[in-house]
Amino acid sequence: MTIEQFKELSHEQKLKELRFSGELLGSYERNNENGGPKTPGDIYAVHDFWVYLSDDEEIIVPSRRNPLPPAEEEEEAE
Repeated sequence: MTIEQFKELSHEQKLKELRFSGELLGSYERNNENGGPKTPGDIYAVHDFWVYLSDDEEIIVPSRRNPLPPAEEEEEAE
């Protein structure tokens, strides 16, 4: 699956894809687009891209770039 295909899925289909194909890499706090408080969630590796999922599972943001710092990703892998 490509990131473009993932973006076209419904919200429920995206959650299902994360559950079955996603690898949890760690916790992450995403910046609010309006400058408000950060939103807690997790980062998943899915196929050849990454996905942010908020703790309430309302926000799902795919990305071609891993937002976790390299050291944090390595610690999670151990």
